[in-house]
Amino acid sequence: MITIAKTADEISYQAMQTPAQKQVDGLINELSKFDQVSMPLIHKFTPGLYTREIFMPKGTLVISMIHNTEHPFVITKGKVSVWIEGTGVVTYTAPYSGITKPGTRRILYIHEDCSWMTFHPTDKTNPEEIVNDITYDKKRNECESIDLKTIKQLTNNEN
Repeated sequence: MITIAKTADEISYQAMQTPAQKQVDGLINELSKFDQVSMPLIHKFTPGLYTREIFMPKGTLVISMIHNTEHPFVITKGKVSVWIEGTGVVTYTAPYSGITKPGTRRILYIHEDCSWMTFHPTDKTNPEEIVNDITYDKKRNECESIDLKTIKQLTNNEN
């Protein structure tokens, strides 16, 4: 039997197939009908590390990107309630630090103006390229997941 290693995109794809994540997709569709709130990003680069900081204003509901990588995060300001599938809702008050696992997508309600930082090992300096590497985009990966399924069927690999 041939074993196919799971890529970060495959892990994220599988994580997004649950009924709860389908409901999150529906929420995204509904929220897209409303005016979007400006949430400034600050990008910082040091050798081998990209730091991304987002400011989220009080009273906003935010749905995060789907994360492909395990990486640390730090809440440096504010108070936020966070829903993660399998964990439920947890409220964090700054300062707080944690670890994001691959396949994570969060729903956040911002109780107080909030600054959230993430840290990603990379030598790249183009934020768009880095986001493509560290997050899962369903549209970008639709064909890849179909091809992977076909490969698994051809190799009789059920994993």
